[in-house]
Amino acid sequence: MRNSTLTSKGQVTIPAEVRRRLGLHPGDHVGFIVEGDEVRLVRKERRIEAAFGICKTETSVSLEDMARIIRQRAQS
Repeated sequence: MRNSTLTSKGQVTIPAEVRRRLGLHPGDHVGFIVEGDEVRLVRKERRIEAAFGICKTETSVSLEDMARIIRQRAQS
């Protein structure tokens, strides 16, 4: 386990080894997941490709149907 000290402003320094393992760089976004008395730090993706597959649906739509719906909505 790597340790860091909480400042009076509520800030901590993420140890260099942890930043390297998570691929964190200045300006990257991170998230915090609270689980009981523990907190997990996770790297947040900023690219649109990272969102692929996060929305689940019970039905699917063909590309042709999708194009037709887009055309219909563009006309109204």
